[in-house]
Amino acid sequence: MSPDMYVHGHATSVVASHARRTAANSAAYLLPHLRPGMSLLDVGCGPGSITVDLARQVAPGTVVGTDAAAGVLDAARAGAAATGVPVTFETGDVYRLGEDPRRFDIVHAHQVLQHLADPVAGLRAMRAALAPGGLVAARDADYAAFTWFPHVPELDRWLELYRTLARRAGGEPDAGRRLLSWAHQAGFADVTPSASAWCYATPEERAAWGGSWADRMTGSSFAEQARAAGLATDADLAALAAGWRSWAAAPDGWFAVLHGEVLCRG
Repeated sequence: MSPDMYVHGHATSVVASHARRTAANSAAYLLPHLRPGMSLLDVGCGPGSITVDLARQVAPGTVVGTDAAAGVLDAARAGAAATGVPVTFETGDVYRLGEDPRRFDIVHAHQVLQHLADPVAGLRAMRAALAPGGLVAARDADYAAFTWFPHVPELDRWLELYRTLARRAGGEPDAGRRLLSWAHQAGFADVTPSASAWCYATPEERAAWGGSWADRMTGSSFAEQARAAGLATDADLAALAAGWRSWAAAPDGWFAVLHGEVLCRG
């Protein structure tokens, strides 16, 4: 990703959560369009779990994962090496993709555009990295559409704080609903929009999702930014963490994360 401020940061709790993402749970809309031998660029790849899954689908094609955070790429390389799937991981700036002489059949970006100060420019750069007739695939969450049960007041406060911090950082947390518009602004005429959701409702899913967010409330870039902006005290953040743990412990707890998706033909 680019130098835009990344609200989540790369604390252990964040990277572990991101590493649970797979092509099946995070890029299902793209999978029918993949073929063996395709070349693929995964922008903002993080720990690379989706990247490796996509590489399996296009093998023996060339797959490159890029991220602005060099440290997280160490985890990505280790994960790929453990699977034996050949993937190249590089640091990269989403806005400068067109300067690379390589061209790709697929340019994929998961949860990237919401963090960019100029998502339209990001999509234009992705388009510039396409081979003729290639496909840009982007998927982003829409925070305002998150919903959960049971009602936990601390989660309401968490969502308000997150959306405030994301916008202070120059991003757009409600990106999912805007992807189609951004794609049109970027000059794509052939765009297929869709939507899908993550749902966390089993004890294991609640423990992972709720536990990750609880840890982030007190020990991540999110917490640091909230304190620095004067938007939350240590006591406030501890209360939010407790709220997340309360939700995760509820035997009927349920949480849904809506995503927007676009497939943009170059």
